[in-house]
Amino acid sequence: MIALEAYQLKKVYRLNNQIVEAVKNVSLNITSGEVVAFLGPNGAGKTTTIKMMAGLIKPDSGWTKISGINPHINPSALAKIGAVLEGNRNVYWRLTPQENLEYFGVLKGLTYRQARKSGIALLERFGLQHKRRTAVQQLSRGMQQKLAFAVALIHQPQILLLDEPTLGLDVEATEDVKVLISEIAASGCAILLTTHQLDIAEQLADRIAIIQKGEILTQLPTDELIRQFSGTDYKIEMEVILDKFRITKLEQIGIEVKDSKIIYVNQPKLIYQVLDILEPLELKVVEKVEADLTQIFLKLVKTSKK
Repeated sequence: MIALEAYQLKKVYRLNNQIVEAVKNVSLNITSGEVVAFLGPNGAGKTTTIKMMAGLIKPDSGWTKISGINPHINPSALAKIGAVLEGNRNVYWRLTPQENLEYFGVLKGLTYRQARKSGIALLERFGLQHKRRTAVQQLSRGMQQKLAFAVALIHQPQILLLDEPTLGLDVEATEDVKVLISEIAASGCAILLTTHQLDIAEQLADRIAIIQKGEILTQLPTDELIRQFSGTDYKIEMEVILDKFRITKLEQIGIEVKDSKIIYVNQPKLIYQVLDILEPLELKVVEKVEADLTQIFLKLVKTSKK
């Protein structure tokens, strides 16, 4: 099921008597249970696109649907969206977690009894039950972020918008949030993730969409995108330092040796010849060299600027 859909979105602004095309014919969709990372440099059109998809800004042309409903025609569609924004703008710090959940639950259309019941379940799910009566400002940053997720899910939305959900968190809290995101997606909720932490996007996203200058540069499953930009090189790391005799033999067939321990094979047909030269030395790692999302992102954005 398509949870969030946008078709040929366009938005133009006037700035100092000049026409600025913020978004140019952007189409994007997210299915239930899918995590899509929507990436781009500052000023690329991400925020404008998301605001149009969420029904906050009306597009000049094109349309957007939330679970099949156009939010610009029927605002009730907005009830199907939850959001966790960057920073500390998601909850009231002077209230307790339980009070926040009850308040936002009622604000999002639940009865007080429904909000209380759902809030208690979410506190237990996110391991915050023991802090339910502690003021939010006294909680750790990681706990505050967990509460932000709970608040966003209080009305059981079908779509969750995440803006820099791990920014400013320590390693342990970041891992907790990554697990939460995976669990939420597994429950059937569609997730649109925006982040500048590209390693997080690579780990969590089923699909990557990159926008630059208001246009989508690429929109592919994460594995496929990485495969397209990866070469055929191999890297071999040794357990021991190579002797000069083997290094010379490797260099004679055009193999690069770094620090007398790391070998780069840029022609796959040579891999077995290299292994013959290395035998019987112990190997530590033999792996195909793959591009990471950061390299791909920078390459695409740089190319689009030309």
